[in-house]
Amino acid sequence: QAVEVHLWLSAAALLIAAAICVPLGILTSRSPASSAVVLGIINTLRVIPSLAIILLVFPFLGLGPKPALVALIVLACPPILVNTDAGFRNVDPAIIEAARGMGMSPSQVLWRVQAPLALPVIVAGFRTATIEVVASATLATFIGSGGLGDFISAGLALNDNKLLLVGAVPVAILALTAEILLSRLERRLRVHTA
Repeated sequence: QAVEVHLWLSAAALLIAAAICVPLGILTSRSPASSAVVLGIINTLRVIPSLAIILLVFPFLGLGPKPALVALIVLACPPILVNTDAGFRNVDPAIIEAARGMGMSPSQVLWRVQAPLALPVIVAGFRTATIEVVASATLATFIGSGGLGDFISAGLALNDNKLLLVGAVPVAILALTAEILLSRLERRLRVHTA
């Protein structure tokens, strides 16, 4: 059950962050002025520890998964947004012009040309976000959300290495599995768009 809670928190945070940051990254890639402001704010969030975010939202959301989910979403947003912005911004303008010259509409250029070319960079950002979120979801234990952090916290409190490893090893396996799978996906996408 602890693994299920950990996976649920991580997956929910990543999906919500992607739903927010991919469209926002597309918008910022088209507007240098908004890009500077939005990316500046998002990069500022990177320096705030996840535990601090949990403690900040705890008085408003109380105990349970909600504060942890908010903290993990904030953690996942910067790499996804920055890489989405960079992926769309770095599509060769000549390719975009050629697509327009072929009579493609703006939405066709976006989804048929720009999105496939930007996808490897977006996946790289999602990979970074996934590893950070999977590792940080252990902090959910501090506000009663459960998950693998319960074992790590109890192991540290009781000075019990076996109990500590019951929580730490699955977290490491989940993070490594995500790294391997998303790295392979990123490489395949780069080969297809090369």
